[in-house]
Amino acid sequence: MTGIEVTGVSRWYGNVVAVNDITMSIGPGVTGLLGPNGAGKTTLLHMMAGFLPPSRGEISIGGHASWRNPEMFRTVALVPERDSVYAFLTGEEFVVATAKLHELPDPEKAARAAIEMVEMADAQDRKISTYSKGMRQRIKVAAALVHDPEIVLLDEPFNGMDPRQRLHMMDLLQQQGEKGRVIVFSSHILEEVERLSGTIQVIVGGRLAASGDFRAIRRLMTNRPHVFVVRSSDDRSLGAALMGRSAVRAVELTPDGLQVMASDYGTFARELPGLSRDHGIRLTEVLPADESLESVFTYLLAS
Repeated sequence: MTGIEVTGVSRWYGNVVAVNDITMSIGPGVTGLLGPNGAGKTTLLHMMAGFLPPSRGEISIGGHASWRNPEMFRTVALVPERDSVYAFLTGEEFVVATAKLHELPDPEKAARAAIEMVEMADAQDRKISTYSKGMRQRIKVAAALVHDPEIVLLDEPFNGMDPRQRLHMMDLLQQQGEKGRVIVFSSHILEEVERLSGTIQVIVGGRLAASGDFRAIRRLMTNRPHVFVVRSSDDRSLGAALMGRSAVRAVELTPDGLQVMASDYGTFARELPGLSRDHGIRLTEVLPADESLESVFTYLLAS
């Protein structure tokens, strides 16, 4: 069975550690690499694709090392985040050229099929220089799929796509995964991973912070302590009332309002309006203070 094995892999550039001792196994289906920008996702994908050697550890594709293994490219494709297309070519010329590099018996036929797969037939005769960001993304995917690879690695593939294009691309990748292919894509957007992938690898600061079924990891994210800033007509009285609630872990009175750490997001959100009403306190503002992806990932890393 085709798969990717990452064993104790690190990659550094001088004193900068981009990937730090990551071990994971990726099999057929769709797997999402989730993490904030700069987490090391691109470096890891490039090592999987054989474009970078690990500084330490091993990566194997189908039982063979990914580095210095040109034969691997018969079954592996990479869609990089950065544009890697010749803008003076038409979309069709670019995909046909890729098919010829793979020495396919009928490059034009393979290119037509791949272009239709990503819904770019209407624009295939236009120069890539006239394409939008989303169109360039789709033509890169067509070039990656032209030789029918068993493993497809995609770095932030949905950047620049409009909602309809995004949904179509998600459906396409899902279909490829259901056919038994190994599909690995990176994203810093939680909803993209939730929509497309059942299995995720969460990467933070070059380290693997969480791994496995998305639903289980999402529960960790939901159940983590949440910090809110609450402003009201009487912050001191509201703070005293909140201190006795089971869903509240800590309350701090600040010049900008109450800073409340809730142990249960849902219970706190349901109880706060009734509590303030019972004490005759008017709420003026309730703001989440730690809803960035970085805060979620930092919590997972410490769990």
